[in-house]
Amino acid sequence: MSESDKNKDKYQYKLNYQESDLDETEQRLLDTFKRNQNNSFKTLLGIYKGHYHELFFAVVLFAIKHSPVWILPIATANIVNIATNPPEDAGRRILTQVVIMIAAFAQNVITNYFHTLLYARAIRNVERDLRSTLVRKLQQLSITYHNEMQSGRLQSKIMRDVEQIETLSSQIFISVLGIIMNVTVAFTVVVSKSLTVFLFFLGTIPVAVLIMVTFKGKIKSYNKEFRKDMEETSVHVMEMIEMIPVTRAHALEDRETSKMERKLYNVARSGLRLDMVQSYFSSISWVAFQIFQVLCLGFTGYLASRGKITVGEVVMYQTYFGSIINYVSNMINLLPIIAKGLESVDSIGDVLLCHDVENYHNKKKLPFVNGEITFENTGFQYKNGEAPVFEHLNLKIKKGDTIAFVGESGAGKTTILNMVIGFIHATQGRVMIDGHDMEEINLKTYRANIAVVPQTPILFSGTIRDNITYGKDDISDEELMEVIRAADLDDMIAQLPDGVDTMVTEHGSNLSGGQRQRVSIARAFIRDPKILILDEATSALDSISEEKIQKATDNLIKNRTTLIVAHRLSTIKNADYIAVIGDGGLKEIGTYDELMAKQGEFYRLRQLQL
Repeated sequence: MSESDKNKDKYQYKLNYQESDLDETEQRLLDTFKRNQNNSFKTLLGIYKGHYHELFFAVVLFAIKHSPVWILPIATANIVNIATNPPEDAGRRILTQVVIMIAAFAQNVITNYFHTLLYARAIRNVERDLRSTLVRKLQQLSITYHNEMQSGRLQSKIMRDVEQIETLSSQIFISVLGIIMNVTVAFTVVVSKSLTVFLFFLGTIPVAVLIMVTFKGKIKSYNKEFRKDMEETSVHVMEMIEMIPVTRAHALEDRETSKMERKLYNVARSGLRLDMVQSYFSSISWVAFQIFQVLCLGFTGYLASRGKITVGEVVMYQTYFGSIINYVSNMINLLPIIAKGLESVDSIGDVLLCHDVENYHNKKKLPFVNGEITFENTGFQYKNGEAPVFEHLNLKIKKGDTIAFVGESGAGKTTILNMVIGFIHATQGRVMIDGHDMEEINLKTYRANIAVVPQTPILFSGTIRDNITYGKDDISDEELMEVIRAADLDDMIAQLPDGVDTMVTEHGSNLSGGQRQRVSIARAFIRDPKILILDEATSALDSISEEKIQKATDNLIKNRTTLIVAHRLSTIKNADYIAVIGDGGLKEIGTYDELMAKQGEFYRLRQLQL
């Protein structure tokens, strides 16, 4: 087997489909998308499995509540016929027709309530389940997938696409259902009264089909283009908002505004094209059916003049035909909504059917980790990379050791950390944790024993307590304060109005960079990890903040296997080992004093910072 084939097999690790974490509902939805991935409409029907009984009774109630629309033309025709040739009991007969209609209209209040309750509950539950399944799937997809897929697109799929499916479902159980029932009842009544008039009615169907076939392709194409433009613009809007401080600091507001205006122009242009084809489509169908309605009036009027039908039946046929025309026109006007909804089904399927997930199924669980890490002839190359980031890396990190990785930018330092976390996997050799190959262990159980302090601290909206105890809800106040002291946060906490219950704004903008980083370190402390990973935790801080972070870090690394990527080489003097990464591998390794005395690559890098 060639080296490239071996690398390809390594990448296949990520393509093992993982479904064990899904609950029954989420698994059913996923199976539906897999089974019907080439048929959006079947997928739409399939996602309502488990709610069919609610939808069935909703349909029954819809038929009952909508019955006045079918009865009214018949009652109207009866009253017209009675008035035209009044019998002796004309008053009683007319009153009977009126009472029947009033009762039919009155029942609508109750049946409409329960119809709406049943179908709306089913739709909202499916809407919730879809979003829940998407969220869970996003938590399973690999970090590589998330790095390649812009967050704005994913947000659009969770919110906008699910909303489009909800809109389509509502239209099906209100508009489409009404159209199908009304047209069916109208044709049934007409064929029972006059086969001649029924055959005339059938003449509208080819016209409707021709119009729909003519415009269906264009509407679908334009809607797909509009959705993609919307997703892309959502991405740029999120980036623009995050970049506002940088934009403002460099007086680039006009440039950023112009860039966004171009994106918005593209959305407006594709939206206008979609609007115009829909408008053209609607107007042609409306004109065609209005002409048919006029012809129907003339045709039934002629039959009445020849005594073939009564005057009341002329009114009835005209009412039914007008209803059919309106319903068919409405159906045609719903095509854009249907196209958007089905396109959204496909869009959600892109995420749910993605196989780039972390596979925990049947993998060895590691409930306890000692902290020994071994790289055996390890190498890594990105999928589309021209050359390996590094290769043939052999390194053993003993339990409790602290090792710092240094080297020039792009040498592969952060790549090594990501391999230890399990975000990426070796394409050559292997990485061992306590003698276990990382590709054979359940990464979720392993990661419960590690903590990561990134270069840029990630805080969420909530209290400082929430941010520190994230994922550890059973921490007592005493344990929390002990961690706060170890992270050198006690002075800061004491100055805050609500102490640890002070709210953190979005991205922690109401805290300084050093404070945010110490909160991040406290979060690592609270996990009591066996393996600690520090990715340039002090690189962006001033000297005073760096000193506080260094103090907190020294407390944190005691008795833990620690991997550090260092930007400032002065901060790693106390590391057990320093590994210099470069030229696709390990260039040298030793203590700080050993490497300085050797006057090799580390010495050169250190001299550059003096």
